[in-house]
Amino acid sequence: MRFDVLTLFPELFAPFLANGINRRAFASGQVDVRFWNPRDFAEGNYRRVDDRPFGGGPGMVMMAEPLARCVEAAVADRGEASPVVLFSPVGQPLRHAVVTEWAASAGAVLICGRYEGLDQRFIDRYVTHQISLGDFVLSGGELAALALLDAVARLQPGVLGDADSHAQDSFNPELDGLLDCPHYTRPEVWRDMSVPAPLMSGHHAQIERWRREQRLALTAERRPDLIAAARAEGRLQPRDEQYLQQLPRPAL
Repeated sequence: MRFDVLTLFPELFAPFLANGINRRAFASGQVDVRFWNPRDFAEGNYRRVDDRPFGGGPGMVMMAEPLARCVEAAVADRGEASPVVLFSPVGQPLRHAVVTEWAASAGAVLICGRYEGLDQRFIDRYVTHQISLGDFVLSGGELAALALLDAVARLQPGVLGDADSHAQDSFNPELDGLLDCPHYTRPEVWRDMSVPAPLMSGHHAQIERWRREQRLALTAERRPDLIAAARAEGRLQPRDEQYLQQLPRPAL
């Protein structure tokens, strides 16, 4: 797959692409990442890409024409019509199901906005998808693009050391969309804190039941919306429901 990233700061991506386990995806070309700078498509000695907003107000707005030329060049280089993604507060929340869809796709053109935003006319004409990381605002779309690239890369075959690692991730359908359970490693006792006994039992069924109950308890405490979704979709078993009924009720 190929992602073409439109950004004023391509240098922000270099350390990410060269470090960590996900670098395998980028070094091998499984996830091909290419960069396009809108300044290269701007006019004038200063290669200006922003201007004051009509109607007044603080900040600057990215101009439509340099962005349009940049997108058109990226799409032409790809040789086919491609999704154009803008990272924006009004976008679809980036959840596991969304990441899975992009991980199985041919990629997209990713637009990293800056300043107060982009000229809406550019968005209306070129952008096909909008994605949000959450209910907060970043200085630019680069961090959001990095989050998407990281999440997509780790789902590619052979990238993680253990092919089953991502199957145990929080939100994964294989965990019924629940949060993952706590994890422990050596030593068995650390600063007077012991590893839970079921994990030391060697009894695989007992271990798996403990992990399931921990996932249920943690999700019910921190993300009850995920419990409701799993219940609505029929992903909880009678034994799960019995365990949830035994959990302490949150204080009102």
